[in-house]
Amino acid sequence: MDLKASLSSPVVADPLPTLALPSAVMTFTTPTSFPSPGLYLNTSKKKPLPAKLEEVRTNGWFDLMMASSPTRKRQIKDIVNDVQADDLDLQYHNWMVDYPSALTSFETITDFAGSKKLALFLDYDGTLSPIVDKPENALMSDEMRDAVKHVASLFPTAIISGRSRDKVFDFVKLNELYYAGSHGMDIMGTVGKTTESNGVECIRSTDSQGKEVNLFQPASEFLPMISEVYKKLGESIMDIDGARMEDNKFCVSVHYRNVAEDDYWKVFQRVNAVLEDYPYLKLTHGRKVFEVRPVIDWNKGKAVEFLLESLGLNESEDVLPIYVGDDKTDEDAFKVLKASNRGFGILVSSIPKESDAFYSLRDPAEVMEFLKKLAAWKEQST
Repeated sequence: MDLKASLSSPVVADPLPTLALPSAVMTFTTPTSFPSPGLYLNTSKKKPLPAKLEEVRTNGWFDLMMASSPTRKRQIKDIVNDVQADDLDLQYHNWMVDYPSALTSFETITDFAGSKKLALFLDYDGTLSPIVDKPENALMSDEMRDAVKHVASLFPTAIISGRSRDKVFDFVKLNELYYAGSHGMDIMGTVGKTTESNGVECIRSTDSQGKEVNLFQPASEFLPMISEVYKKLGESIMDIDGARMEDNKFCVSVHYRNVAEDDYWKVFQRVNAVLEDYPYLKLTHGRKVFEVRPVIDWNKGKAVEFLLESLGLNESEDVLPIYVGDDKTDEDAFKVLKASNRGFGILVSSIPKESDAFYSLRDPAEVMEFLKKLAAWKEQST
């Protein structure tokens, strides 16, 4: 397989021009200095909140919320309905023609890798741990931890998550990895070539083992704003049963997995109303979660590029980066690797999805099997 010929699509660049900062940011006082203007995206004035549910449907938000991941009730119904289950299996089988399993294609992958140096990037939720009702219970198994530790001893390995970097480390508890939290807005990496990106300097620090590391935090100026919004969002949704807030340092997550479907619209309405006063924050959507993030040109794809550069691997033709993730935010990383013509993404999904990934895995159990096979292949090849 000629992987380079297959991965030829360009990166989908955000067409928005550089942001011109006004004198004040609504209720938030604009800091006297910001990182490089190149990090910022244009934020036009938001449209008034739609008054009718049909307007939200037109914009796609409500349908996106309904379809982001099936409720437990719907999953049980699918299992009981054998005809529907068979149909879903057929759809998934057909989908895998375009997104073949990384397990059944493992020999093809390793043949292409050859003697190249692998660099491995992993999402956390839904990739190394199952998606659960309560975010704080998304624990990876000891067997998965051992598998991640093993591959990290053989390849440069990083976890890039929407959660805060400290939370991810508390879940994983491995010092052998590099960590990027808040969708890549909080990176702890090796002291290497990269000392800045887009004009933002790295901060020299030490990790829990006393080893010297670089911290890269391109959205640090937004921390007061994020803290303020977290408080307001918490007050806004506190009466919605099942709605949960999560502080991920450089972004705020509003989970509605345990909210009744009739209240989905109410969650969106409350979140969007709060953000009307914050034009420098944007709303994105994941698996039954809203993410409130700074409007800067930074994402998981940028984090992959930064870490490769920091490790001295970005300009080497003898490197094969692989990114494994399950959510919409991981698509930014898939696009970067697809555009580079030298790496690829692996989408973790049990349902058909359009993606810029090259291969697929069904669930975290298959991710663990893939990691074990990678480690075994590396040890056998050496």
